[in-house]
Amino acid sequence: MTEKVHDVVIVGSGPAGWTAAIYTARAGFEPLVVAGALEAGGALMNTTEVENFPGWPDGIMGPDLMDKFQAQAQKFGASVEYEDATELRLEGDVKTVVTDSSTYKAKAVILALGSAYRKLGLEGERLYSGKGVSYCATCDGFFFKDKEIAVVGGGDSALTEALFLTRFGSKVHLIHRRDQFRASKVLADRVAADPKIEIHWNKTVSELSGGETLESATLADTVTGETSVLPVAGLFVAIGHDPRTALVRDEVALDGAGYILVEEPSTRTNVPGVFAAGDAVDHTYRQAITAAGSGARAALDAQAYLEDLHD
Repeated sequence: MTEKVHDVVIVGSGPAGWTAAIYTARAGFEPLVVAGALEAGGALMNTTEVENFPGWPDGIMGPDLMDKFQAQAQKFGASVEYEDATELRLEGDVKTVVTDSSTYKAKAVILALGSAYRKLGLEGERLYSGKGVSYCATCDGFFFKDKEIAVVGGGDSALTEALFLTRFGSKVHLIHRRDQFRASKVLADRVAADPKIEIHWNKTVSELSGGETLESATLADTVTGETSVLPVAGLFVAIGHDPRTALVRDEVALDGAGYILVEEPSTRTNVPGVFAAGDAVDHTYRQAITAAGSGARAALDAQAYLEDLHD
């Protein structure tokens, strides 16, 4: 019996993957989504209330939003497999997606692999995730209105988040392990001039404590080794992101940071029939709405590719 060749397989199931599934399904291509075994739904599955996604004026829980994306994709004919892709072979007219238990063939593949926040590696970080510890100021800053907040990091992202959080917090503590920032001078000057921001040089976070929610961070001095306790209700970790692209390192072109390179403004990779969307491509925005938008673009690019094949 001839093995089925899908029109399109989508690897990943966050906002980019599900949106790509909605668009390709509505176009009649019956996409297969390899959603992941444990992390189906992407980063929003670890987010509490989402208040900045259009159409939800009262907010919606991250997992609920992803459930609705999935339901919409399946309504139009997308199928879903809760498996982790373990190998991709993307050259040639027919691409292969291998999982722990199955092998899928496709004429086109959309990579929606996402990215992962770099973490501090503390037990309290896991314990208080969503209960005071966050990785996205634009997502969660509002929940810390009139409270003291800490930001960990020294690059552009950390300083941008600290400045943004001054809109909400009574005070923002910026914690950096060195004695100078890696960020641009413009941002460093703005931070230095902001009366609501206090900079803690040569400090790392060694422990997070509290009750049901975060109450304090223990800081360790990188020069003296001395520790101190900083009372905060929120801690935003902004030490970078890592795209989840190890799986395609030898299959598509990546930039120096490991993000998938595409032919902007399209989502085409350097491999014909392979498209990429979402946080595995996006260095800058990393928002659910921008990921969804790039998923739509990837689907339209894949649709055009498939229609050319059928002509």
